[in-house]
Amino acid sequence: MAQKDYYEILGVSRDADEREIKSAYRKLAKKYHPDMNQDGEDSSEKFKEISEAYEILSDSDKRARYDQYGHAGINDNDFNFDDFASGGFGGFDDIFDMFFGGGMGGMGGSRRRGPQRGADLQYRLDITFEEAAFGGKKEIRIPRQEECEKCNGSGAEPGSDVKTCPKCKGRGQIRTTHQTPLGNFAQTRTCDQCGGDGKIISEPCHTCHGSGKVRKERTLTVNIPAGVDTGTKLRMSGEGQAGEKGAPSGDLYILINVKPHKIFERNGDDLYCEVPISFVQATLGDEIKVPTLEGKVKFDIPEGAQPGTQFRLKNKGIAHLNGYGRGDQYIKIKVVIPKKLNREQKELLQKFAEVSGEDINPEQKGFLKKVREAFGV
Repeated sequence: MAQKDYYEILGVSRDADEREIKSAYRKLAKKYHPDMNQDGEDSSEKFKEISEAYEILSDSDKRARYDQYGHAGINDNDFNFDDFASGGFGGFDDIFDMFFGGGMGGMGGSRRRGPQRGADLQYRLDITFEEAAFGGKKEIRIPRQEECEKCNGSGAEPGSDVKTCPKCKGRGQIRTTHQTPLGNFAQTRTCDQCGGDGKIISEPCHTCHGSGKVRKERTLTVNIPAGVDTGTKLRMSGEGQAGEKGAPSGDLYILINVKPHKIFERNGDDLYCEVPISFVQATLGDEIKVPTLEGKVKFDIPEGAQPGTQFRLKNKGIAHLNGYGRGDQYIKIKVVIPKKLNREQKELLQKFAEVSGEDINPEQKGFLKKVREAFGV
C-alpha cells in the first residue's frame, strides 16, 4: 500500500513554516485523540498517522531528508510512537493540557512543580536631564519579600522536625493514570497536603510563620548608564521578590523617567536649543557664548545670519547608550527685534534705510490705499 504524504496528512503546503505545521497538528490531534473520540473506529490510527507526520515535519533534519528522498529518506527508527505516547515527544504536553487540563507523564514518571521563583518588581525612577546624559548613581528604597534569615527560607523553626509528606512521598505532586488504547497517560496535580513542597513542617518558623519570607524595605544603588531616556528599562538581577523556600528571587526592573530641561530639547541623542541675538549681531556677525550640557562655549555667528538658521556643535549631545561617541547639539538663531527705540536710534535706522535705498513703509502705504478704496474715502 502506498504511503500517504505527510503534508497531505496535516493539510499544509510544502512551504509551510513551523508555526503553520504546529497549528495544523494541534487541531487534528484534538479532533482525533482516542480519549476525545471514543465512538470513532479509526481515531486511534488517524491520531497515530498525524502524530507521525508531525514528528517528521517538525524536525528540520528529518523534514529535509523527507523532502529530498520521500519515505525512503526516513529510517525505520526515526519514529517511535510508544516513545511519543509515553511523553518522550517534545511539545505533546500542550496538546494533553487541552484534553485533561494537566501535565502528561508516562513510563518516565511525572514532573514535580517545586518551589516557585520570586515575582519580578518594577520601580519608576525620576532622574534629571543631566543624569540621563552623563549617567550616575541613585539610591532607591524598595519594599519587598525577602528570605527569612532565621530559618534560611525553609519555613521551619530552627531545630524542629521536617518530615517527608506521606501523601505524595516527597514528590510534591499526586499522579493519576489514565488507560488509553495508546498507552498510559498520567495526569499530575499539586499535593494538597504539603502544597507541593514534598515536606511537612512540624513547627513553622516563629518569624515568618512558615512562609520562609519576611517583608522588608531595602536600600539599593542603581547604576544609571549615560544615554538613557524616558522609557529605558534597567534590570537588576535577583533584586525582586524572594522565591519560595530556596527558589531564586525575581528581578527588579527600573523604568526611567527623565525630567524636562529648561533650555534643551532632546531628539534621539541630539540636543536642540534656541539662542537669542540682536538684529545687529545677526547683520554684522559676532562671537557669542552658547550653553551646552558642560557649560558655555564660544561660537562665531556669521555675518548676515537669518532668523531660524541652525548651527551644529559636533559631539555636544547625549552619549550613545551602550555605545561610543555622542550626538550633536543644534543651535537655532532667534533674532530679537527691539520693542522701543529712542529718537537717535530711529533716526539712525531711517538714515540706514535711505542709504540702502529702501522705503521703510511700502507695505503700510499700500494697505492704507486699499482701505480708502474699499470704503470710498
